[in-house]
Amino acid sequence: MTARSVLWWGRFDPGYSRNRILRHLFTQLGWQVVDYHPRFSATADWEARLRRMPRPHLVWVPCFRQRDMRAARRWSAHHGIPLVIDPLISAYDKQVDERRKLAPDSPAAKRLLTWEKGLFTSADQVIADTPAHADYFANQLDVPRERLQVIHVGADESLFRPTPPPTAHDGVVEVLFYGSFIPLQGPQVVVEAAKRYRGPDVRWVMLGDGPLRPACEQAAQGMENLRFEDWLPYAALPARIQQADILLGVFGTTSKAGRVIPNKVFQALASARPVVTRTADAYPQALRRATDGGLIWVDEGDPQQLADAVARLVGDRQARQRLGQAAAATSEQYFSTARITEQLASSLARLGR
Repeated sequence: MTARSVLWWGRFDPGYSRNRILRHLFTQLGWQVVDYHPRFSATADWEARLRRMPRPHLVWVPCFRQRDMRAARRWSAHHGIPLVIDPLISAYDKQVDERRKLAPDSPAAKRLLTWEKGLFTSADQVIADTPAHADYFANQLDVPRERLQVIHVGADESLFRPTPPPTAHDGVVEVLFYGSFIPLQGPQVVVEAAKRYRGPDVRWVMLGDGPLRPACEQAAQGMENLRFEDWLPYAALPARIQQADILLGVFGTTSKAGRVIPNKVFQALASARPVVTRTADAYPQALRRATDGGLIWVDEGDPQQLADAVARLVGDRQARQRLGQAAAATSEQYFSTARITEQLASSLARLGR
């Protein structure tokens, strides 16, 4: 019997964490993954016809590739093939709510909203990474509920695995933040928390690069307990996480920050590290209520709460060990490869595939 095939359509990055995980799970479920990288997004359907693209069982437009949607819809509709989009973010949300480049009542914002609504509602199924994002797609972008499917991002378990806490490195507990220094992540809140920190010796590390890093470095001048590190290759990230005692999530005050579970939270939990992050509706309700799930919740944009939470953890080695074990259990229960495989299989079943 010929394996079912899924055509990954567009100018996407196959190595991006979300794509890497889902592509692997497709193969685990017995699907053949076929890539189509057109020269131009707008005319990709014509290029596919000229190439005489073999007819797949499903067309998949991966994250961040809204620009590839229209051509993918035209081609899949012509061949009677279901189309799935896994956007991960909304372009309207990014430009209007998060970056605030467009005022909600501006003509440009209204055009962007109309454009994105048309794309999302044209898909046979829209994947959301959290229930909160599914709600946003339904309420803001008019996607019918029956076309929404939640598939968590998770972590690549071949790289991110539970490891014992690090042995004391020069007697100082290390707190690690890594990311792209964008408002959603709230890196400036981390700098301010490090300034306000009062507790046992600790080393705050901020790894990565992005638009807010220069301002963070400026604000951190003269601070001996905070250092910056440059971004690492993806394959080196697990080892860097293993060197840290405590991982930091996100602390931004944007509405989007409350709808996402960032890659680094999944990766830290899978690595058995306690995570301090902001409260958010993106997480399963039972986990938000838990005090022993490996996640320590603080209010959005509150550096004092962050500083106090870190101080409690730094001063209690047994609590760090206990929460690290709980983090691994949380990863296994809610966000494991097995759980995400179930979600993907459910998505395919709903499409009749």
